[in-house]
Amino acid sequence: PRCRPGGDESSQSSGRRAKRKIVGLVSDETGHRLYYTRKNTQNTPEKLSLRKYNPKTRKHEVFTETKKSLGRNEVKPRKG
Repeated sequence: PRCRPGGDESSQSSGRRAKRKIVGLVSDETGHRLYYTRKNTQNTPEKLSLRKYNPKTRKHEVFTETKKSLGRNEVKPRKG
């Protein structure tokens, strides 16, 4: 297992983990989703817009956050 700075993930409370969401970044010019990042939804409720390199067009472009759910943010209900 890889050791990450900041401690063990299992020791974090579920409420703290819910603030950060994984979002996809889509190129405005080509429409390809090439990057994924984590976003704190409390601090930045608006859509992310980042200027990043697009290897398909080989230039820097504006990438905006997708609205599409990536399937990684859902919390499964506990049994019992």
